[in-house]
Amino acid sequence: MEFKEITRIIEETAPEGKITKVDVEGPKVILYTKDIGFFVDNSNEVRSLATSLKKRIIVRSTSDSLMDPLEAKKIIVDIIPKEANIEDVEFDPCFSEVRIEAEKLGLVIGKRGTTLDEITKKTGWTPKLLRKSPIQSETVRSIRKMLFENGEERAKLLKNVGRKIYRKPDSECDWIRITPLGGAQQVGRSSILLQTPESNVLLDCGINVAAQDAERFPDFRAAKLAISELDAVVISHAHLDHCGFVPYLYKYGYDGPIYCTEPTRDLMALLVLDAVEIGAKSQNELPFGSKEVRDMIKHTIPLEYEEVADITPDIHLTLYTSGHILGSSVCHFHIGEGLHNMVYTGDFKFGDTRLLEAAVYEFPRVETLIIESTYGGRYDVQPNRRDAETLLIDTIKKTVENNGKVLIPVFSVGRSQEVMMVLENAYRFNELNVPVYLDGMIWEATAIHTSYPEYLKSHIKHRVFNGYNPFLVDAFKKVEHKERRGIIESPDPCVILATSGMMTGGPSVEYFKSLAENEKNTIAFVGYQSEGSLGRRIQNGLSEMPIEDNGKTKNLKIRMNIQTIDGFSGHADRRQLLGYCKKISPKPKRSIVVHGEASKATNLSATLYDMFGFESSAPRNLDSIRLI
Repeated sequence: MEFKEITRIIEETAPEGKITKVDVEGPKVILYTKDIGFFVDNSNEVRSLATSLKKRIIVRSTSDSLMDPLEAKKIIVDIIPKEANIEDVEFDPCFSEVRIEAEKLGLVIGKRGTTLDEITKKTGWTPKLLRKSPIQSETVRSIRKMLFENGEERAKLLKNVGRKIYRKPDSECDWIRITPLGGAQQVGRSSILLQTPESNVLLDCGINVAAQDAERFPDFRAAKLAISELDAVVISHAHLDHCGFVPYLYKYGYDGPIYCTEPTRDLMALLVLDAVEIGAKSQNELPFGSKEVRDMIKHTIPLEYEEVADITPDIHLTLYTSGHILGSSVCHFHIGEGLHNMVYTGDFKFGDTRLLEAAVYEFPRVETLIIESTYGGRYDVQPNRRDAETLLIDTIKKTVENNGKVLIPVFSVGRSQEVMMVLENAYRFNELNVPVYLDGMIWEATAIHTSYPEYLKSHIKHRVFNGYNPFLVDAFKKVEHKERRGIIESPDPCVILATSGMMTGGPSVEYFKSLAENEKNTIAFVGYQSEGSLGRRIQNGLSEMPIEDNGKTKNLKIRMNIQTIDGFSGHADRRQLLGYCKKISPKPKRSIVVHGEASKATNLSATLYDMFGFESSAPRNLDSIRLI
């Protein structure tokens, strides 16, 4: 729908004299009014307009009808109960918003939103609520500060994006194709180009953290598409193999939006900035820097689960929970005017975990399913989750009894928090009583989790809201760099959770080198180890490796116990992949299998054809597939 048509419909159907201006910000339609109280009291008017347009509508006060911020702050502080524990109140005239950061947002909202309504009617400002996390996140704080300080730039950016979305199409949507630029018949550098006559949309844009060659990044050259011609980027989740190359786009001509959930934005910033820093230290630099990471953040348009958003003139996007990590999404694309519907699972989990709900499998329509195959091989069946948890606790107990240390290499996002919840449960029932050291970015990633409890499983969300935060168990110890040597040299047993999960760098490698030669110690792998990573080599029986010690090279003898504990992965295993395809509703006609080693992807593709009759394929990178 064109912007002119949107304006016409609003002028014809909105209450007479109540709307002074119509604008767009990204996929949202913005209505300005001098009488915001009318729309607070008559919310059905906004719902009626939203139904007519099938768009997300936001009503704002005009700048001349906003109360002076100093006076408004006094009123707001007086209205909100003191028990809400307000941390900060800031006014953003670019969006007619007042940002209220508080510990107990329920008290700020009031019963059925009455407190928020009162604030809006009395001051003209629209409240934007920010949760004060029980664990303060430097990443969240920095992102909020940067977005606030760059309000004018961001408002202009959002307006430009909106005008491009609601532009007049140059041609009819009569064909659709996808081209994997990375992540097809491999794990790493996931990136898929979705194209119509009108749109170029990138689904994920990752790096291969275990590669050093040309296959480290998506192949944009072969796509024969100028990066500046992209219309939108959709990020399914924040792991580097799905988002680590996004800042590169802003260095080489892209100036458009990124769509993802809010937690994905924050975790993406954390992980990508860390990758930039590690790359510089290891002389394996990424082809972008912190400036491009800031550009990425400023261009991100967060979406909530199940919020339908126009992202180009002929593509509508809806995100659903995928159960993989915090904020991860199954992405549903409605393309053309009912022409085709496509689901891209990204990485997903279709089973029981302690942290997140399982992936959504019901959609309005599905003709094409793009599905991951990390564990898609014929024999890739993981143990029952509770059995895996029992094995982990038993492994720790046995090592502790031998006065050893347990090293668990983990991804800072996802596996860390899953393992923390298992350990928290063991401590709560007195099964364990040794310190658990959290090294790397685990503590900061956990802080981001506590900033978005609404994305967690209901019982964890309930505990966080009621002051029994499971991430704040006394046994969990945040580790500073200078404290590592003391932990390693201490004679006392302990558990160490350290990044990176595949041991491609970071503190997990440092701990390993110091603990490997003692047979009392154990290394426990709880996540996927990519081909070529140090973790995979250790899993496969590596007995010694050269390391540098005080300027000299020596052979490190690996004598510690090596334990692989399957069942903790955030990916669906073979049974869950097939279970998802059995349950997905409605049934797709076509499946495209990606994100798996070649043998696993092709095997799963054949099975989906045999079991469900899907027209299935496992393309290689750069194989274009026409959907319509």
